[in-house]
Amino acid sequence: MFVQWQKWRETMVPNGFISDSEVPDELETRKIFLQGLSKDKYPVMIVKASRHFPSKDQIQFKKFVIHLLDKTIASAFKGREVGNEKLIGVLDLQNISYKNVDPRSLITGFQFIQAYYPERLAKCYILHMPWFFVSVWKLVSGFLDKSTQEKIVIINNENERKEFISDVSEEVLPEEYGGRAKLVAIQDVEVRPLENGKTN
Repeated sequence: MFVQWQKWRETMVPNGFISDSEVPDELETRKIFLQGLSKDKYPVMIVKASRHFPSKDQIQFKKFVIHLLDKTIASAFKGREVGNEKLIGVLDLQNISYKNVDPRSLITGFQFIQAYYPERLAKCYILHMPWFFVSVWKLVSGFLDKSTQEKIVIINNENERKEFISDVSEEVLPEEYGGRAKLVAIQDVEVRPLENGKTN
């Protein structure tokens, strides 16, 4: 597995990290937000799906997934990477329409997490799932390992929403999700780049 990971990393990330300049189209939409650390000290990444449109450039999209996962994980480092830092993802489906629906990209994102960032996902919360997305989610979840599926929580009611706020923490959740923070676009967050998947 490690050899496979190394080969993949060398092919996709020859410089050791993906710079903003390699993924301009994906960053331009300002759809990914990096909110700081949860109660359990996991970095919290929020995806606003209503700002996502299927990419015409799949290579750039794959690089973008690596960029956002690397940067999210790197934002948790205190000095040196331990190697088991986890992250929390929040997928916000509020106000999405059919033009935002992109099963291929969701499958790519989750498959990258499963294959190349194993055990990095602490939880993924899905908010505001509309009725028409349920069949899309069934399709996507068919591609996910059981262990990944168990980390995904679909928020359906007020009790689950309160638990979500408590688990993640009001300090880092934006006001629109019941927290006290402001949304921070990922490109506005400064972190040390990963060198070949590790910090120096």
